[in-house]
Amino acid sequence: MPVPNHATTAPDRPEPELVARARTGDREAFAALYDEHYRVVYGFLLIRTRNRHLAEDLTQEAFTRALCRIDGYTWQGTAFAAWLITIAKNLYLDELGRGRTRLETPVAEFHDPQEPGRCVESLALRELEAVEAHETVRTALHSLNAHQRHCVELRFLDELTPAETARAMGRSVGAVKTLTYRALRKLRWTTGAVSV
Repeated sequence: MPVPNHATTAPDRPEPELVARARTGDREAFAALYDEHYRVVYGFLLIRTRNRHLAEDLTQEAFTRALCRIDGYTWQGTAFAAWLITIAKNLYLDELGRGRTRLETPVAEFHDPQEPGRCVESLALRELEAVEAHETVRTALHSLNAHQRHCVELRFLDELTPAETARAMGRSVGAVKTLTYRALRKLRWTTGAVSV
């Protein structure tokens, strides 16, 4: 099943170095991306399959497909994890279509022996909530103008200080604070967090 790369507008943020290197065939860069994103993809699949072994298999298959298709990946300005989750979702839907997914899993399957006392199910739920929150934020970001969106991405996604953001945007710190305030106000309104 093809993986969509909705190319619409040029991204405001530069492509992360690891992604760029992986697209050129750098296996070490792809291995670093694997290490960085494995738990998010695994958590997404675990919460859907409710089967640790199947989630592990599908996660490996998702990264195998990503490796095979990385040279065709187009940077959109959004998190690389979103592309991986799309692949994982397609694999999960394929698995459902084959009717092999078990809907019942013994409770013991949810305990990770490497992390005693931590429930993999709760970790997976938190990771899933983070992915879904990312999608909500990505949609809301499109309601901002280009300057506001760039400012918010630098401040909160890239975690730059106001001064660093000001340097990156070629603006004053005061202008960055004003842009941030207006952008956050619009985001709150867009996501329904405020009524006016």
